Amino acid sequence: MRRAAFRHLTLDVDERVLIPRPETEGLVEEVLQATRGVGGCAVDIGTGSGAIALALASEGAFSSVVATDVSLDALAVARQNAARLAGALRAPVEFRHGSLLAPVGDVRASVIVSNPPYIAYHEASDLPPSVRDWEPALALLSGPDGMSATHAIIRGAADLLERDGILALEVDARRASLVAEALAVDPRYREIAVRLDLAGRERFIIARRT
Repeated sequence: MRRAAFRHLTLDVDERVLIPRPETEGLVEEVLQATRGVGGCAVDIGTGSGAIALALASEGAFSSVVATDVSLDALAVARQNAARLAGALRAPVEFRHGSLLAPVGDVRASVIVSNPPYIAYHEASDLPPSVRDWEPALALLSGPDGMSATHAIIRGAADLLERDGILALEVDARRASLVAEALAVDPRYREIAVRLDLAGRERFIIARRT
C-alpha cells in the first residue's frame, strides 16, 4: 500500500485502484464551483480509491454522497480510506457495488460526477509501463473507441439528476469534442461547457439537466 495526496486528503492506494491524478483534483474543483451552496446527494461513478467522493464529502455542502464501482477490490480500498478519513467528512459516504449507474437507480442526485475509463482497447499498448503494468485495466479501458462508459453515463445520468442538476465528467482531451457533442444532441441537457485542465487541455465537461 502506498499513499497518494489528493487535494487536502491523503489516500491509501495499491494495484487495485488508479492512483489519483492532479487533473481529477480539477474535476472536483469544477463540481464545487458549479454546486456552490447546493445540497442534496452527490453521486460518484467509478469511485476507485474514493478520491472524488471523499473530497466532495469533506469540501462540499452535500447532505450525502453515494459512490459506485464495479470492482469489489476498489470498493475495499475506498471504504478503508473513508474509515481512516471519517473525521474530515462533512457528509456520509455510501459505497455501492455495480457497473456505472446500475447501483444508484433509486437515487435522485443534485450532481453526478465521474472520471470514467476512457482509453480505447487498441491504445493500451501506448500507455506508460508504470500505468499499464500497475493500474487495473478495468479502470482504464472503455471499448473500441474509449467512449463506452462515457456514453452510458450520459444516457443514464439524466434519469437520476434533479432538475438543474449537474453532470461533470473528466474526459480524454482528444475526445472532449465528441463528449460535448453527445450531450448537445440530448435534449435532456443544457449549458454544456468544456473546461481546461492546468495544462490547457480540454479535460472536463459540465452539463446541466433541463
